[in-house]
Amino acid sequence: MRLEHVGRRHGPRGPWVLRAVSLDLPAAALVRVVGTNGTGKSTLLRLLAGVDAPTEGRVTGRPARTAYVPERFPVALPFTAVDYLVHLGRVQGLGRAAARARAGEWLERFGAGAHAGTGLAELSKGTGQKVAVAQALLADPALLVLDEAWTGLDTGARAELDTAVRERLAAGATVVFVDHDPRRLEGEAAVVYGVEAGRVRELTATLAGPAAGRPAAGGGPRSTVPGAASAGAGPVAAGVGLREARPGPGATAGGPSRGRSGPAPAVPPSVSAPAAPRASVRIVASGGPPLPGRLPGDPAVAPGADGGTTVLTVDAAHSDALLGALLAASWHIHHLGTEGVRV
Repeated sequence: MRLEHVGRRHGPRGPWVLRAVSLDLPAAALVRVVGTNGTGKSTLLRLLAGVDAPTEGRVTGRPARTAYVPERFPVALPFTAVDYLVHLGRVQGLGRAAARARAGEWLERFGAGAHAGTGLAELSKGTGQKVAVAQALLADPALLVLDEAWTGLDTGARAELDTAVRERLAAGATVVFVDHDPRRLEGEAAVVYGVEAGRVRELTATLAGPAAGRPAAGGGPRSTVPGAASAGAGPVAAGVGLREARPGPGATAGGPSRGRSGPAPAVPPSVSAPAAPRASVRIVASGGPPLPGRLPGDPAVAPGADGGTTVLTVDAAHSDALLGALLAASWHIHHLGTEGVRV
């Protein structure tokens, strides 16, 4: 699957969310997408899944069976959980009996079998998320796109989704995901794409082993970006190589370009990238357990205006790790906001 000079904007005069994205999505591989909030990660995933069409450029080679789990599941639909899954299974080409059987199997695997006959609008947030994940797995997709699909799931369901991802990879599918927990599928991603200021770059961790430590395009020195995260290793301030996610002359639809003969489209050798303006992320959360004693990024903590929430403000480079710590401590995330971002 290939994206060629893809851009996406909202409305004919709206700001560009993504611009000049060119990449070859590898086949049969786990692909992680990272970046601070509001940089365009979800837009990239929607373009990959075919939910959004590019404003410019083109996307080719998308598998016929592509499934997508959105960041927010639309629960206000006139279906029970099982009827919704059967309907989606039919849309994806399954017969009615097969769709119903698989719907029951996936609901049981995620611990939601008892809610098969419950209306979507009556489901808890966590159970609704289980239904959202189940619909994406019904028809054995060749491309599975997960936008924070683990958020809201209980521990058992998160582990089951990890297993389901590995099953799809073993079957030859490509899985693309975003998740706030840097430990999610740690060390398993074949490719990591970073989204920053509307641009997409391939990131490679210099000390993460052979797969991640391959030479940068053109063989020159690596540049670094503040706040980039390696696959499952948490936020990294330095030591992360970048290259523009563009295919080289010999690239094929089966994977990203390797070993280009032309000049690298990254920061020129021996020239440091200019420091980006500091950005912070404001997280409004609530939870029964007390906050962990040591939080990533040492956020500023203040009570919310309503008296029932807590406001945490942290440098954007640590936002993913902080969200992961809050979710691991069973805190509920109400709102995310980005402050001080200039693009």
